[in-house]
Amino acid sequence: MTARSGSGRREARLRVARRRGPAGSAGRPRVGLALAGGGPLGAVYELGTLAALSEALAGIDFNALDVYVGVSAGSFIAAGLANGVTPGEMCRMFVESDAHEQPFDPSVLLRPALREYARRIAAVPPVLLDVAWSYLSNPFAYGTLAPLARLGRAIPTGIFDNQAIHRFLGRAFAEPGRTNDFRKLAHELYLIATDLDSGASVQFGAPGHDDVPISLAVQASAALPGVFPPVEIGGRCYVDGALKKTLHASVALARGAGLVLGINPLVPFDAHLPRPTGGRPEKLVEGGLPAVLAQTFRAIIHSRMQVGMRRYETEYPDSDIVLFEPNRNDAEMFFTNIFSYASRRRLAEHAYQKTRKELLERRHALAPVLARHGIAIRVDVLTDSHRHLVKRHAPHKAPIAAKAAADRLTHCLDDLARWVALAPAARRPG
Repeated sequence: MTARSGSGRREARLRVARRRGPAGSAGRPRVGLALAGGGPLGAVYELGTLAALSEALAGIDFNALDVYVGVSAGSFIAAGLANGVTPGEMCRMFVESDAHEQPFDPSVLLRPALREYARRIAAVPPVLLDVAWSYLSNPFAYGTLAPLARLGRAIPTGIFDNQAIHRFLGRAFAEPGRTNDFRKLAHELYLIATDLDSGASVQFGAPGHDDVPISLAVQASAALPGVFPPVEIGGRCYVDGALKKTLHASVALARGAGLVLGINPLVPFDAHLPRPTGGRPEKLVEGGLPAVLAQTFRAIIHSRMQVGMRRYETEYPDSDIVLFEPNRNDAEMFFTNIFSYASRRRLAEHAYQKTRKELLERRHALAPVLARHGIAIRVDVLTDSHRHLVKRHAPHKAPIAAKAAADRLTHCLDDLARWVALAPAARRPG
């Protein structure tokens, strides 16, 4: 679990006890992954983070975890991982679309919801007749605008069509070795949506909700109200799973996960903090309504997630939770235009390199926690300055060999100094 300092830099605050729940494969503690939402922007950030983690952590296979939990955009990634699609392949699919045989273009999510428009337009005449009849039959029983409020029933419930999600994933999961059926997966997968009529969270993949196609469950989990129409499944309508909780890590914890790795791509942006690249941004109000709404949404969901994380400490005191998220001065994450191809590539690389950097900086705090679950941090991978996630088409200056060697030596000396400092305590009689 992580906390933040006043400077915006994340520091580790990790529990040291281990929950002794059901064991995973080979008797090791069960490991879960919880992925929050964040739209296409969040999905790309999560892919960059996962790619860095899969390279730098030894003893863990992100396609063979015990429990996967996905919310909204995170449901895309969780469903792919549970189906054996590697973070690198998903990055090529969603980020470097031109290099994959099954590319996904986020711009398809901007197609108008014509079917929803047509259905609402067809409802206009009877609604108008109802309004007219109510007013004319008793004009003094209503205010001037009260009958017109009924016209709200003719307003579309979503602007854009989200059927492309179901169709794309349905094709992808029909490939050999994959499945669109929760019950046929080798590992547990739970995709969270919200029942519109009751406001209750629903775990697709759990008993009673595991007969729904995975692709349709993803569509329901990512149906952000007002942006996409609700998704009807079994006669009930479902919307975005983030309406109730942000991360839903408790789903994995309740199923015996001793370690949960969480990724939350959306945090409020703090314009008062200096940017890592230098300079200070203008006030967010200068960005107009989009910036104001984005900041408001991020602040609400992040505050709610922090409440949930504190509750996990008391409800699951013997479990470890390690959370990865952007820093609050991460302008790259806040201001990126995700529908730009170049922006997607840049954001994925940004998340990849940032995660590598933080793993290296926090390795002394993280290593003991991860070691309890059979996971080790590969410092040799993290200090390899030649590693990149996306192809670099533009020529760039190769790093100087002497500087790379000096960096590796610095990290080795840092490790040695820490072990020397610990040695007297280890020799002290207990």
